[in-house]
Amino acid sequence: MSKILVSDPIANEGVELLQSRPEVQVDVMTGMKPPELLAVVGGYEGLVVRSETKVTSEVIKQGSKLRVIARAGIGVDNIDLDAATGAGIAVVNAPTGNTVAAAEHTVALMLALSRNIPDANQSMKEGQWKRSAFMGIEVRNKTLGIAGLGRVGTEVARRAQSFGMRLVGFDPFVAPEYARRLGVELLTLEEMLAQADFVTLHTPLTDGTREMIGAPQLAIIKEGARLINVARGELINEAALLEALDAGRLGGVALDVFAQEPPVDSPLPKHPKVLVTPHLGASTEEAQREVAIEAAEQVLAVLSGQPARNTVNAPFLPPEIHEVVAPYIQVGTVLGKLLTFMAGGQPVALTIRHEGEISQHESPILKAAVLAGLLSPVSSQHVNLINAPLLAQQRGLNVTEQRNDVAQEYASILTATLETTEGSITLSGTSMRDEPHIVKVNDYWLDITPTTPYMLFVDNQDQPGSIGAVGTIAGKHNINISFMEVGRLNMRGRAMMVLGLDDPVPPAVMEEIIALPHIFTARMVTL
Repeated sequence: MSKILVSDPIANEGVELLQSRPEVQVDVMTGMKPPELLAVVGGYEGLVVRSETKVTSEVIKQGSKLRVIARAGIGVDNIDLDAATGAGIAVVNAPTGNTVAAAEHTVALMLALSRNIPDANQSMKEGQWKRSAFMGIEVRNKTLGIAGLGRVGTEVARRAQSFGMRLVGFDPFVAPEYARRLGVELLTLEEMLAQADFVTLHTPLTDGTREMIGAPQLAIIKEGARLINVARGELINEAALLEALDAGRLGGVALDVFAQEPPVDSPLPKHPKVLVTPHLGASTEEAQREVAIEAAEQVLAVLSGQPARNTVNAPFLPPEIHEVVAPYIQVGTVLGKLLTFMAGGQPVALTIRHEGEISQHESPILKAAVLAGLLSPVSSQHVNLINAPLLAQQRGLNVTEQRNDVAQEYASILTATLETTEGSITLSGTSMRDEPHIVKVNDYWLDITPTTPYMLFVDNQDQPGSIGAVGTIAGKHNINISFMEVGRLNMRGRAMMVLGLDDPVPPAVMEEIIALPHIFTARMVTL
């Protein structure tokens, strides 16, 4: 009999589903302190938590029988994923159960903003009757800008269509055809902000999206626009938002999330143009029931030896292909991540070519590795080798695989070509001494070991002073260069310069590099 511990409150339906299996014993013990959890976790094969329980490396070490840890919700930041993976424990979550709840809350806030419902309600409770003071606007024929067309953004788009709204969107990693099917016109972030009457945020929180709405964006947003955030508070620079509100640029703001929660020191909740709710996006009876059931289903699947839909850590690699294929998993992940940062435009198709010895194995794991690297910088979910193909399919990305028994130059080469609306880019990699090596960028042969936190790819004219000019700018701004590699097609022709950096290149410095007369393009990659 398998024993499952439910250490945080979840909906009864989830507990009942677990209890419905005769081969399972379920113990519900909520509110335990860390020492209490450590004292009992060793007796369980499954652990179900929400956000209250902190599943630390110490808990995982004590849970010597654990086979699965389930989070009844989407975020798993309270679980030590590295420790769980190292211990062979599957970590699963429930990312779909609260999608509709978050989308409906977004729409509710949009309607409340447009008709001044909170202020009118408060006025009535105070015994007033001020009809003219609360003149609203219709959402019909207005433009809704949706930043992020993932699960929640997609559901918001579907609901907004019924209101007769024009839909525009910004998502750097959604295929144009997918957006067209939703009735959304894809734009740049700046174009979307300039056109939208309502702007709603549904992007994941990454280094690239943190404070994606700041002073520059609020300076170009359509005057009188209304801004809604039911995603993550850190997507907005709250100080800049307050300045824009005081300057009268915005018609209203609705916030369900904040950079610090609760926002005890923030003036935003008390601002007259701000409508606030205390992180209620997923707070519906239905959503809590769905995430509990979703988590329970996956726990039961893992304990019965079946694959779970939403495993957020690495899967097992069969021994028979491990020796040949395993080193190329990291190669594929690096290739995918580099493509994400280096490609411009909206992705359309991905071609993965296996050459040499690795082409003889039909395991889909290398395809998943490239997709995981490609999607992880732009996805709100924990992308891994199991869910990456499904996420790519949901985003409308066409993926093709090719195989060739013969590889150029190396025993095995993995090549990935990403086609976008602005062109294509091809990267090839191999594994040597158990390290990934990037050996080709488009037509340029080189050899790069991505060991630095940042890399700068510079397409330039091969001429005296090219390398020195870039190095001089880096040195002037205290940017340390770890290594430099150059690939070229012919003498004094076009070349690719790759610099390994210990420090990021700020936008102003990047503009300085691109302004050099012999530089065609330059892109920085964060590894």
